[in-house]
Amino acid sequence: MLIIKRDTVVYAMSPDNVPAAHARSGDTLCFETLDCFGGQITKPTDRMGQLDWSRINPATGPVCVEGARPGDTLKVEILNIDLAAQAVILEAPDNGITGLAATEEQIKLMPVVDGKVIFNEKIALPICPMIGVIGTAPADKAVSTGSPEAHGGNMDCKRIGAGSTLYLPVNVPGALLAMGDLHAVMGDGEVCVCGAEIGGAVTVRVTVLPGQSLPLPFLVTRTAAMALYSAEGLDAAAEGVTLRMRQFLHETVGLPAHEAGMLLSLAGELCICQAVDPNKTCRMELPLALLHNCGYVFP
Repeated sequence: MLIIKRDTVVYAMSPDNVPAAHARSGDTLCFETLDCFGGQITKPTDRMGQLDWSRINPATGPVCVEGARPGDTLKVEILNIDLAAQAVILEAPDNGITGLAATEEQIKLMPVVDGKVIFNEKIALPICPMIGVIGTAPADKAVSTGSPEAHGGNMDCKRIGAGSTLYLPVNVPGALLAMGDLHAVMGDGEVCVCGAEIGGAVTVRVTVLPGQSLPLPFLVTRTAAMALYSAEGLDAAAEGVTLRMRQFLHETVGLPAHEAGMLLSLAGELCICQAVDPNKTCRMELPLALLHNCGYVFP
């Protein structure tokens, strides 16, 4: 298995990034990752003003997947996520949504013990490991790993975890896959601008699929299928992801257009992944069984 070390990182998804490694379609890879702060927060008395902001949101990679060509889809099966022993979260004025009410900066270090994040002496939260930043290179520009766009990036979707499959666009030869910003647990919205930020290691299998039939990025879990969409505002993200899923149901699954819209209104779940990054991200979830009933099987 190819291991991509955590000391090989990028801070923007870019077609100009030099590959840290090369892989072939069907290979299994392990990405070792830093937390979103680059390991700079080690004690509760650390402060944001002391951080080197050029080292925020490191993404390990990128990996060049041989044979991936512009117009293809990169299928990324997330096989396992291993976490470090401690997570960090902060709240601070003017950061995220809760920062509108916060009056002082607070940092909390949280041990991860027996599958739980120890929030305080009364509250322990079951871990639900997820990948905050994962994406391929855009076609013609560099996009900070702090922001999501059509290539993926900092989508902060809590469903991107072990057992799920993420489909990403191939915009440049080799795709240039990179990932990082793990969370031990995170609620929808990521409202204080953080989840339980943590380092770790992600094991994935990559497969090149010729052509694109999905509204990318697209995520499939054991029970649901979901389109992902990022835009400057929440309204635009919600509208974009809903219309993308409607189009998919009509053009790919084969439902009449009006039935596609009706089905989303009856069985779809429109959710906010994150509301705190430069672009906001929403997802539209639909039970996987409904697509199977229509005879559709994901590649």
